[in-house]
Amino acid sequence: MSINSLMASKAYAEAAVKAASQSGAGESVAKPQGANFGDLLDGMINDAVDVGKVSEAQAITSLNGGAEMVDVVTAITAAEMTLETVVAVRDKVIEAYQNIMRMPI
Repeated sequence: MSINSLMASKAYAEAAVKAASQSGAGESVAKPQGANFGDLLDGMINDAVDVGKVSEAQAITSLNGGAEMVDVVTAITAAEMTLETVVAVRDKVIEAYQNIMRMPI
């Protein structure tokens, strides 16, 4: 079973809202200000794609003789670090989703 990171974050948010609404009988639940976690993940993924595109463009420019090797290595390293960050966040979201699914009702 494949777990989409956005599905996991939405499930986590729904569980948190449900738990908050059940714990406070009649109390209003304060919604967090700003973007939700799904929007944050979406923006982070879009940024990671942009960094990857920049590193690819830098590598192509280098092949055409228009860029220094240091610039190419820097761009590729930035793309690698961004990808590792995305993977780490994805793993943590999936782990949180699995922990929520294991909670007794």
